[in-house]
Amino acid sequence: MAQTIAEEKCSALVIGGSAGSLDVLLEIFPDLKSNLSFPIILVTHRKSGNDSLLTDLLKSRTHLIVNEAEEKQPILRGNVYITPGDYHLLIEEDITISLDYSEKVNYSRPSIDVTFQSAAEVFKDELVCILLSGSNADGVEGLKIVEKWGGRVIIQNPDTAIMPYMPQQALNEIKTALVLNSFEMAAFINKLNN
Repeated sequence: MAQTIAEEKCSALVIGGSAGSLDVLLEIFPDLKSNLSFPIILVTHRKSGNDSLLTDLLKSRTHLIVNEAEEKQPILRGNVYITPGDYHLLIEEDITISLDYSEKVNYSRPSIDVTFQSAAEVFKDELVCILLSGSNADGVEGLKIVEKWGGRVIIQNPDTAIMPYMPQQALNEIKTALVLNSFEMAAFINKLNN
C-alpha cells in the first residue's frame, strides 16, 4: 500500500475535525516533514474567541509555516492554513482563500463540508482529505464530492477516535476511503508528493 500512496499526486491536503481531533493534530504535526510540497488546510469546529490558541499550539509543534487563514491569501506549498472560528473557508480557482460568513452547515461555521467541497472543485483528483474525530456528520457530504472528483479520502479509524460518530458516518458512506489510526497519519502525509 505504501508504494501506491507514494505515487499519488497531491496538490493540497485538507484536514477536518471536531470534538476529539485536537489530540490527533498534536500527534500528527510534530512528525511532518518541513519540506512538504503541498499546503495543508485545517478546518476544526471552534468558536471565534480562541483563534490564536490553536495557531500558537501548532506553530510550537511543527517546522511548517502555520497561518491563521485570511481573505484573498494565496495558498502556498509547505504552509498550514487554519480556518478562523465562525467563518467558512472556500478555495478560489486562483488558489486563494475566501472567507464566508453565510449560514451554518451541519450546525457549524466553519463547516468541514464547505471546505472539502470547495477544495474538490479546484484540486479535483489531486486533493487528499482527512476526516478526524467529531460528534456530528459534518464532512460526510463534502467527502462524497471529493470522491466524485477522484480525490483521496482518509478517515480516522472510529475505534481510535475520542468521538467516533463523525468518522463512522463518513465510513458508512465513502466506500473507497482509506482508514488510518492516528499514529499512521503523519507517515501517510509525508509520503504524499506533488
